[in-house]
Amino acid sequence: MTTLDRRLHAHRADLADARLEGRVKAERFTAGTPARIGAPVVDVHSAPRLDAGMDTQFLHGDAVRVFERRGGWAWVQAEHDGYVGYVNAAGLTEQDVAPTHRVRAQRSFIYPEPELKAPAIGAHSIGAAVCITEMVENRGTQYALLASGGAMIAGHLQPLDIHHEDYVTVAETFLHTPYLWGGASGFGIDCSGLVQLSMRMAGRTVLRDTDMQAASIGTVIEPDQTGLSRGDLVFWKGHVAIMLDHEMMLHANGNTMTVAREPLKDAIERIERLYGRPTHYRRP
Repeated sequence: MTTLDRRLHAHRADLADARLEGRVKAERFTAGTPARIGAPVVDVHSAPRLDAGMDTQFLHGDAVRVFERRGGWAWVQAEHDGYVGYVNAAGLTEQDVAPTHRVRAQRSFIYPEPELKAPAIGAHSIGAAVCITEMVENRGTQYALLASGGAMIAGHLQPLDIHHEDYVTVAETFLHTPYLWGGASGFGIDCSGLVQLSMRMAGRTVLRDTDMQAASIGTVIEPDQTGLSRGDLVFWKGHVAIMLDHEMMLHANGNTMTVAREPLKDAIERIERLYGRPTHYRRP
């Protein structure tokens, strides 16, 4: 039997994705059932326990396949990047209403009615997908009415088929966002989450974790020969940064605990003392 990365393939000794039958051993196989993320953000854990730690996050509207529900947890796999993990089952909803728009602002409030003075009843992150039923205007402000109830600022949304041209421009809007291990939203984000979500807003799907990105995004380049350009990625063991130009980079990092700009030269010198020099560079 094949050894498959459990982060990208749903298999345990007792249960596995039916698509893996013949490739892995399991007592039982299931095709799973479709669902969507109904909460603004859900944490994804490696085991059905809060103390298992958070590996990543899924955003509102993300389509998932549910393989098991037990004890308040759901074992799921995201459709957009294949990531597998355990989420709070209360954060799931049925997949009966398809999203029409995606949040383009870093964070955007949900109001009970199309009125910005009304107390907000929630908030969505950039990248969240929502279903809009109608656009209305109130005192010169355009609002989008949600199929799930409530209203959002229309200017904070864009149709699902509209994407940003430059993923780095998206990444720059995260400047000063708090660093959060496993974070993948505008409320808190880590280094590989910044790369993935920024690229997603630009219409490109990439894998989630740093080691996955280091092995799959674009092509390896030799900066001593080609020089670095805007959008190139710098990888360390367990870390990734986005080049803003040939010398300045942007990364979510545990040093400032934010998304911050930093000269590549300074970052290499600082990081080398603890984690070594960059392992390689990639051009998406």
